[in-house]
Amino acid sequence: MSKGFLYKEIASNLFISIETVRRHVHNIYEKLHVRSRTDAVNKYFNR
Repeated sequence: MSKGFLYKEIASNLFISIETVRRHVHNIYEKLHVRSRTDAVNKYFNR
């Protein structure tokens, strides 16, 4: 996510479906208590 890949690109690189990527990203957002990719990356890198 931090490298700016699209869900389709992430799915292709990991050999999983786009829906699986969406579910994982959703779970990451919930655990980090964020609502966007930018917020998640910033929180992860303590910005």
